[in-house]
Amino acid sequence: MTPPRQPDPAFPAGEPGAAEPVRRNVAHAQGRRSSLSKRVLLSVAGAVAAVAVAVGAFAAYSYVDLSNGLHRSNITLPGAGKKKDVAESNILVMGLDSRLDENGNALPTDVYNALHAGNQGDGGYNANVLMLIHIPAGGKKAVGISIPRDDYAPLSGSPDGVSSSKIKEAYGLALDQKLTELMKSRVAQSDAYQQARTFARQTELKTVSDFLGGVRIDHFIEVTMAAFYQVAQAVQPITVCIAEDTKDPYSGADFTAGVQQLTASQAVSFVRQRRDENNPSLNFTDLDRERRQQAFIVSLATKLKKADTFANPATLESLISAAKQNIALDSGFDLLSFASEAQHLAGGNITFTTLPITGYGVKDGKDVNLVDPDQIHALVQQLLNPATATATPTATPGATSPAGPPPTQTAHAPSASPTASPAPGPNGTYTDPTAPLPSGGVPCVK
Repeated sequence: MTPPRQPDPAFPAGEPGAAEPVRRNVAHAQGRRSSLSKRVLLSVAGAVAAVAVAVGAFAAYSYVDLSNGLHRSNITLPGAGKKKDVAESNILVMGLDSRLDENGNALPTDVYNALHAGNQGDGGYNANVLMLIHIPAGGKKAVGISIPRDDYAPLSGSPDGVSSSKIKEAYGLALDQKLTELMKSRVAQSDAYQQARTFARQTELKTVSDFLGGVRIDHFIEVTMAAFYQVAQAVQPITVCIAEDTKDPYSGADFTAGVQQLTASQAVSFVRQRRDENNPSLNFTDLDRERRQQAFIVSLATKLKKADTFANPATLESLISAAKQNIALDSGFDLLSFASEAQHLAGGNITFTTLPITGYGVKDGKDVNLVDPDQIHALVQQLLNPATATATPTATPGATSPAGPPPTQTAHAPSASPTASPAPGPNGTYTDPTAPLPSGGVPCVK
């Protein structure tokens, strides 16, 4: 493991794109996060999908304005030469835990206050949210595949000399590596920062593609942490359903069981929560937090499909502003073409699945999720090609490495044809994070 390097005078600390915040991310990737950082990691999958759907919905209205303001990366997408149906696409959405915008600038104070996530000095460049959205041809039901951020995986190109680690760390390590190279070449600060971000995106996409079994990735959408709050603020209130009373002082979550309307700040707490010390029987894990991300996306899509959501000019302006500051796309992403696809998803035609783990262990001094690569590859192929996939290998529930303790929650292996178990209530109760989550309503989750 390469140790954190000292600040370089070419990139003074505190400036946009400064080297030191990037190197702090390397320390985070090595497991030396501060206690604050451990408490305030915010999952932004809801923001990712929200922005994706929102972009498609209002692209036709403000295409030129929006396109001129978005960050674009000209990268080689994994599997670009593979044969595919022209009407289908695989989109990787990435949510970073950075407390900065896409230009490396600090966020407004009111956003930091609402996030309860420290300030620009906290966080890093881990891709804490990774979700592959598969949009098939012919109007068939789309699939959202959540990849747990702590899954232990080979990192493409061994960035910063790290061959395997948590899958989320490919981005930050690659960013540090490239930024250091450019600094030595005395590339202009702003150019070096954006070039390093492009290299980091390329590395993360290739890492994810390999992890999923060489899956083709046609496009990517990347958002910063602020996107979640800003999108939620533009369309609040958001309807969610909680299965049990729960309270968590770390995230600010304080919810009673049942359907409720959330403000933007409450929505932040909803997707951040991963513990309840008053009710330990709930046994929250990161998989449960991913389930909440999915539930937020489903609830938000239900709201976005209502015509009046985009009839308000102020709402459109807020969403465009959030997208410009906190979203990045590949250079070939055509927003106008994506508009119809986004409307298709907003209509409820998508089901979310979280990839299984076999247990928990310790690798290189880090707590990680252990996975069965063959099981992952088979399940992904089944989800992307249900008509031709073979049966998924069965994982051993609760398996772990000799280096790690037994898991605190049994890891479940999906069957060859995963389907959600029947649940009580008009919307269903999905407290098992491994059960597929359908869209089209307001799912009730832990």
